[in-house]
Amino acid sequence: MTDVAIVGGGVIGCAAAYYLTEAGASVTLLERDGLAGEASGAAAGLLIPPAIYLLRQDTHLALKQAEALPAGALRDLGLASLRLYPSLVDALRDETGSDVQYKATGILLVAQTEGRAEALRALVRRQQESGPSLEWVEGEPLRRLEPGLSPALTGAAYSPEERHVNAALLTEALAGAAASRGAVLRRGAAVSRFLVSDSRVVAVCTGDGDKIAADHIVLAAGPWTRPLARRLGFDVPTRPMRGQMLAYRTSAVRHILWGDEGYLVPKAGGFLYAGATVEDVGFRPTTTRRGLAWLRRMARGLVPALRHGEVASAWAGLRPGSPDGHPIIGRLPGKDNVYVATGHFRNGILLGPITGKLIAQLITEGKTETSLAPFSAARFG
Repeated sequence: MTDVAIVGGGVIGCAAAYYLTEAGASVTLLERDGLAGEASGAAAGLLIPPAIYLLRQDTHLALKQAEALPAGALRDLGLASLRLYPSLVDALRDETGSDVQYKATGILLVAQTEGRAEALRALVRRQQESGPSLEWVEGEPLRRLEPGLSPALTGAAYSPEERHVNAALLTEALAGAAASRGAVLRRGAAVSRFLVSDSRVVAVCTGDGDKIAADHIVLAAGPWTRPLARRLGFDVPTRPMRGQMLAYRTSAVRHILWGDEGYLVPKAGGFLYAGATVEDVGFRPTTTRRGLAWLRRMARGLVPALRHGEVASAWAGLRPGSPDGHPIIGRLPGKDNVYVATGHFRNGILLGPITGKLIAQLITEGKTETSLAPFSAARFG
């Protein structure tokens, strides 16, 4: 018997395990493959702050509406999660010895067209009026910041504090810390069915015949949450959105570079990540020749020397999308003791800590410090 059975070993499930065990709950985490085996292992680990949050969500839309950076549920959730990161990273290092490569490289939101430059300048002005810091750089100051940038780029909005992490290491560290407090991590444990009594799920059954009795169930299996929830009579409309990425072997880029179509992220060990496609192609976590060619074109459009860059590796992950772009967090309608945490799309690493903390609060305290109403699965009927 366990207090909480978590289905899914990505960053969301592992963050829930971390905060639940911190609150004193016993946890069994079930992962059908390996930890961080899907989107969490494929992610670039960007931690984009609320000052440019809409740029993160939809670059082109945000630039057309650069004046609209409203406070809202998703933006506030991102801010709350960013606030958790410094102490969480320190705690994970203390508890597990893990360095999750929490790096402050800063970001350059580069202008590849004059229209984008105008919109970015407007964004810089508005951000300076409201507080945190974007500044417009061009010409020689821009080249000093990033010498390898294409000379065709007219300028960039610059913020020096933006950070990123190694997403796989973060996920594994969260799981390791939970395990050090007694959590049971079951890899290779695919869920086959649920045992239901009235409005409660009393046990989770795995494909190898094990039955895990639990007081509470958390479904945090990314896009695979939908078929799991359907077995319990509710449709959680998250779907797989493929993202292809590649890594160059180079240390030539100093900052996160965010262009019209994609981004470059300098990572530890002399690697540069280029990402990412957004493809609605179902459950196909494979790279394609066309997708990788698109990434190479995007990368050399920002840094021309990458035309001859060595590609060290390429991969793809399936991110859980949702119809309205917001995550789905909270109690599963119709079931008293089942919770869902999915639909984070491109923001799983950013929102992982706050999602795990809120799920833990909901289960152990019956309430959360932040309202989950905007993220409820019930909004889809």
